[in-house]
Amino acid sequence: MINKKLNSVQEALQGIEDNMTIMLGGFGLCGIPENSIAELVKKGTTGLTCISNNAGVDDFGLGLLLQKRQIKKMISSYVGENAEFERQMLSSELDVELTPQGTLAEKCRAAQAGIPAFFTPAGFGTEVAEGKESREFNGKMHIMELAYKADFSIVKAWKGDEAGNLIFKGTARNFNACMAGAGKITIAEVEELLPVGSLDPNEIHIPGIMVQRIFKGEKFEKRIEQRTTRKRE
Repeated sequence: MINKKLNSVQEALQGIEDNMTIMLGGFGLCGIPENSIAELVKKGTTGLTCISNNAGVDDFGLGLLLQKRQIKKMISSYVGENAEFERQMLSSELDVELTPQGTLAEKCRAAQAGIPAFFTPAGFGTEVAEGKESREFNGKMHIMELAYKADFSIVKAWKGDEAGNLIFKGTARNFNACMAGAGKITIAEVEELLPVGSLDPNEIHIPGIMVQRIFKGEKFEKRIEQRTTRKRE
């Protein structure tokens, strides 16, 4: 069994250079690779194209990279919680490609599975379909979407072992699972890193064959994007 364990985030992110395309897992602020994003900020890597469901908030997640102008292009589905993102987009400082959420997930999963393209009805007849091939299936029009191409895929998992097998927890499974293996190199940061054989095979969400590097993250903040509570009765 190949040991894919690395001892630090610095080792794990070796090879990430300016102007690369990177996938980053997570849903809102849930399950985002916090340590890896912080290290990219420290490295000062610029000109990045980031594929992520959302763009974090102003002072956390991908918002930290946006503050430093390290992101050239964002490919996302939901970006409504980041004022700096809005400012950069409206001032044309940031190239933005908004994608229907299901389409974004499937473009990642297609890359993971080695499927170059697929047809979907989502977006037909809108700006999303401009310049794309369309075809009718079962009386309904579809547009062709290409799978993503990324240099690196960075995901965050609850548990992992030294062979790269991963288990996600709750909502953190969104986008992390379909991004693992979708880049040329997949990096996993985990809360708990265990020896091979420690995980129940029936509970593993992503097999180690899809992961090239794994390391144990530290001091996860796990912020809540929107806290909604009701008054006590």
